[in-house]
Amino acid sequence: MSEPTIDRAAARELRVLVLTGYGLNCEAETAAGFRMLGAHVDLRHVADVLDAGPDALTPYGLLAFIGGFSFGDHIASGRVHANRLRYRLGDRLLRFVGDGGLCLGICNGFQTLVKLGLLPGGEPGLHQRVTLIDNDRLGYWDAWVRLVVDPASPCVFTRGIAELELPSRHGEGKLVHADAAQRAVLEDRHQIPLRYADAEGRATEAWPDNPDGSPGGAAALCDPSGRIFGLMPHPEAYLYPENHPRWLAQRAAGLLPTAGLGLQILANGVRAAIA
Repeated sequence: MSEPTIDRAAARELRVLVLTGYGLNCEAETAAGFRMLGAHVDLRHVADVLDAGPDALTPYGLLAFIGGFSFGDHIASGRVHANRLRYRLGDRLLRFVGDGGLCLGICNGFQTLVKLGLLPGGEPGLHQRVTLIDNDRLGYWDAWVRLVVDPASPCVFTRGIAELELPSRHGEGKLVHADAAQRAVLEDRHQIPLRYADAEGRATEAWPDNPDGSPGGAAALCDPSGRIFGLMPHPEAYLYPENHPRWLAQRAAGLLPTAGLGLQILANGVRAAIA
């Protein structure tokens, strides 16, 4: 992959809000990625945003829910964080999304978006409809995974990407649907933009290529508009080609990209926000 092409003048007008605090810990990498693309990034503690008044989210075009262990993952990953946001910020979040704002949730951020009810979306209000539970093989698993993209997905963050590798590190990432009918609807609407893949590039449920056992290899969700996106792997941890564990072999083979492939996901979000 070459360096993402971005309208830098337009990107400088975009303000990205990265929520921090309460055990979240990937703010530096997430902010760095968006700043590399020219966007203006504000890192703000969740408590400050909750107390900031009715226009707390108004200046922003993209809201990033980062990885980490919010509230120590007590009860379940993302549960306490989601409850606080629903009852203290819910109306403002719905207005932000209704006005066309983008949301990106990474790992714990994905867990939060699901339990908050912003994903999979498609219904009014904030009502949880799916969840993310303990991996089939219990315990925290940290490894790079291969991902394939559904080209028919409305997700704006995955446009122009066929497949990529990203680091994945979580203990609660198995996507669970309310029933088979709900899963079928999400499949039909192509709201599963990323799937774990095996060495041949086929979506898989087999460990370790699929670290959590999500059915159909689901590694992400988007809402019907494609502007709200959550994924378990970490694009912000692959901003530079040297982040990849096999970068020396890639360079020797002439396959080293000029930018980390995770940066492309952030770049797509920036493009969509300034379009």
